Amino acid sequence: MYDDDTALFVISVAAELAGMHPQTLRQYDRLGLVSPSRARGRGRRYSARDVAQLREVQRLSQEDGVNLAGIKRIMDLENQVLALGQRVEELEAEIALVRQQARRIFAAGMAGDIVATPMGRRPESQRSTALVVWRPETRR
Repeated sequence: MYDDDTALFVISVAAELAGMHPQTLRQYDRLGLVSPSRARGRGRRYSARDVAQLREVQRLSQEDGVNLAGIKRIMDLENQVLALGQRVEELEAEIALVRQQARRIFAAGMAGDIVATPMGRRPESQRSTALVVWRPETRR
């Protein structure tokens, strides 16, 4: 199925959805405000996310009076915040893995092998079923 990042709309449809002139979309693309995907013939293809971004650019420009350079800076910072948020999630997952590994200790098993066991527990010993015969040595 399609998601918000699927490039579906040609420039005329995207412009109509965003309430703008197609030339405005071309200008925003040149300035790097909204960069749509390209089709085979190099035609622009806009996704639903691109259209939402176009509407946000228009809102910031018309309602808040922010110039295009300011809008570009705002959008760059928002993208940076998103990227940093993803990095935080990755690092939190790494920390959880390290903590999980830190809860284990390693001990020598009965056969001399290394056994990992949770902290606070003794390694499970495997009882030997081997028969041991003890013959005391006699002194001569």
